[in-house]
Amino acid sequence: MSENQQHQPNKSPVVENKKVVMENSYGEKLVGILHETGSSELVIICHGFRSSKDRIPMVNIALAFEREGISAFRFDFAGNGESEGSFQYGNYRREAQDLRAVVEHFQAKERRIVAIIGHSKGGNAVLLYASRYNDIQTIVNIAGRFNLRRGIEGRLGKDFEEKIKQHGFIDVKNRRGKTEYRVTEKSLMDRLETDTRAACQTIPQSCRVLTVHATLDEMVPVEDATEFAKFIPNHSLRIVEGADHEFTKHESELNSIVLSFVKACLHKHEVSSSPCSSRCRTKQFIDSRL
Repeated sequence: MSENQQHQPNKSPVVENKKVVMENSYGEKLVGILHETGSSELVIICHGFRSSKDRIPMVNIALAFEREGISAFRFDFAGNGESEGSFQYGNYRREAQDLRAVVEHFQAKERRIVAIIGHSKGGNAVLLYASRYNDIQTIVNIAGRFNLRRGIEGRLGKDFEEKIKQHGFIDVKNRRGKTEYRVTEKSLMDRLETDTRAACQTIPQSCRVLTVHATLDEMVPVEDATEFAKFIPNHSLRIVEGADHEFTKHESELNSIVLSFVKACLHKHEVSSSPCSSRCRTKQFIDSRL
């Protein structure tokens, strides 16, 4: 059987959506949805800040892989969605640990995890994962934030450091004055002490990373994407013109970019029987190191 025949997607893959529950290292139950196509390959999809597995673009990305006959798993980090635990403002490293629990769960079932994909804060989680563990060779960072100090004033106010030292916490309220969530000093420091640059620089060369960002992202400025490009050793960058933070009205373009990147690395990996390296670049991706 030729390589092309081996990797042709099923025309009508039989898909079963299963709720899967596992525990993280703190004994909290993590809940996710497995789009089971019967493939040995699996991608894991991570949501962003105060989001969940059931939000766009997580669902759309999972469905895109599903249509290609590749299984996908989208889950809630602890303290979000259906998962147990309390929501924390920072928690970047804890979320990378949650992701580790998910990876180990499926590895124990002999599933081949071909990519981890994260949106927004989830993009940071997958990059932190890649910097700490060397077992996933394809990472996709969608609209992640490089400068973690930026964006805090917009939520907590300009004097947030003085306030939180004085009271130990800050309650973030909506326009009606109702508290939406509490930011503790510990969770704030977790964010401020998370060194994104150092994490990017320690991602191994064997790990291929794609960053996708939007020109009209009002949550995380597109300039952050170029910062990732400077420090990740094996990196490709795609900028989507006219899209917003959640790629509203640009879902198909986002899905196409992510699918093409993951499948290119997957095919090259199987041909060479070695981790996907810089040789799996295709012309449609910008080599951010050039």
